[in-house]
Formats: sequence, C-alpha cells, structure tokens
Amino acid sequence: MKSAENINKLLVPREDPYYYVNNEIMGILKRIHKISQKHPVNVLVAGRQGCGKSSLVSQYAAVYQKPLATFQVGILSEPGQLFGEYALENGETRYRQFLFPQALQTPNCVIHLEEINRPEHPKALNMLFSILSDDRQVWMDELGLLKVADGVVFFATLNEGEEFIGTELLDPALRDRFYIVLMDYLPNDVEREVLIKKTGITDEQADDIIHAINKLRTNSELSMEVSTRTTLMIGEMMAAGGTLKEAIITSLQTNKETLESLLFSLQMDKGYSEKGELEYLLFTKEMMMS
Repeated sequence: MKSAENINKLLVPREDPYYYVNNEIMGILKRIHKISQKHPVNVLVAGRQGCGKSSLVSQYAAVYQKPLATFQVGILSEPGQLFGEYALENGETRYRQFLFPQALQTPNCVIHLEEINRPEHPKALNMLFSILSDDRQVWMDELGLLKVADGVVFFATLNEGEEFIGTELLDPALRDRFYIVLMDYLPNDVEREVLIKKTGITDEQADDIIHAINKLRTNSELSMEVSTRTTLMIGEMMAAGGTLKEAIITSLQTNKETLESLLFSLQMDKGYSEKGELEYLLFTKEMMMS
C-alpha cells in the first residue's frame, strides 16, 4: 500500500497505441466519460483472466488524460486499510495516511480497485459503500470528512469463478453501485495484429501462434483458458529467437500431457474458427473524438 510519502505523484498513464476494444465497449466508455462530467461514476469490469481488464482502465485514463491510482484489494486484511494505518514512529503511535484519500479528493482521477472480490478480510470493503454511493463521502476520526472530488471515476476489476482461488462473490449491494462492462478475448484477426505490432514477429509466426492457441481454446479434450497476456508472452519469446514449441512450453501454465497433446495436434491441418461478430476499433484519443 502506498503511503503519504507518495503524495502529489498521481500521474496520467501512457497511451497504448495498439489497444483494441469492440465498438460496444467503446460506446460505453464514451458515455461513462460523459456521466463523469456530471458526477463521480463507478464501473465494474469483469471478464476472463488476462483479457485486458486492467489495461482497459489504464487506457481509459490515458485517452482522457486523467491521473490514475491503482489499489490492490487482495492485500486488504482489515476494514479501513485503504485509507491508512497506525504505525509506530519515533516511539509514538501515529496514523499514517495512504494514497487512497488523496486519490478520492483529486478531481478527474481514475481510481482502480484491482481484484475487488479478493480481500483477505470479508469486511475490508465496508467503508467503500459510502464512497461508492450517491452520498460520495465518508467520515474518519483520523482524517475527518472525505468527499469524492468532481469527475472521479472508480473502476473495479474482478475474476469470478471456482477456478480463482481466494475470490468471493461480490456483495450484491456493492455490485449494484456499478455499471458493468463485460470483456472477452480478442477475435483471431485482431489478436494476430496485436501480436505482430507489439512483439515484432512475422506474419507466419503470428499465424502459427493463433493456430496453436485455437487448438487449446476450441478442442474439447485440450480446452483451456489462454489469455491475450499469454499469447503476447509466446510472441515475445519467439521474437527473442525461440521456437513455437519453446514459447508454448515456457508460457503455458499446464501439465505435460496437455502440452504433448497440443504439440502433436499442431502437426495436423491449420484450420481455425473466427469468434465474435463485433467490429473492433483502436481505442485512441483520435478515435474517441471522431
């Protein structure tokens, strides 16, 4: 958790020139920005692991030139820990303020609550109810009355499902305070373009990677989640001189039997199926102004 020593260091992130979202999400983000000009707004981004949820938050802040503050909810072990904690300094117990109160009071700040359904303590998020409600303020004996500044946008990201150890179903009363954005992996043609532009691999190498990950995503016997993050790791390994086999072995978190089955199946024909009918667009400042 960041302390008061980091005050005044909220920065606008750098824009990713190759970050894609579909046209529906693009429209939602435009409207979220419009609403934020009237009052603070909350957005919950849900989707598969590694599909770009955190990157979406960063890109939103970059496109609209808003400072970004990210907080790991998974490390919260007690109520109020987002705001600060008591610590022993020079033999005296003093309250040390963290970055969260500063972010709350920074106009137009984007506040990212990462893995909001993974707190160590079930009541660690209780103080967020007032912050995320219409009231938009909370009283703390140590800090006084904290009010959310104009233009603040709260983004919360989460992974849900039995496969995610340590996660909990988000409290319905808390979820009810958010607009929902659902994300999925990129379709093949867009993922291929991102691979080439971000890693510098050849067209042929990108085709081989897309073919390989589709074998895993669509084969009922081999079926497993292969995130865009993992796909980029495979691409980076090949760009550094590795073979497709080496890149797959070092990047995929799976067992030996699945890897052997995949490598064997790659010797078969290379047909793959496209997914999704949505139009995907570059999420850049120029596109948002068009």
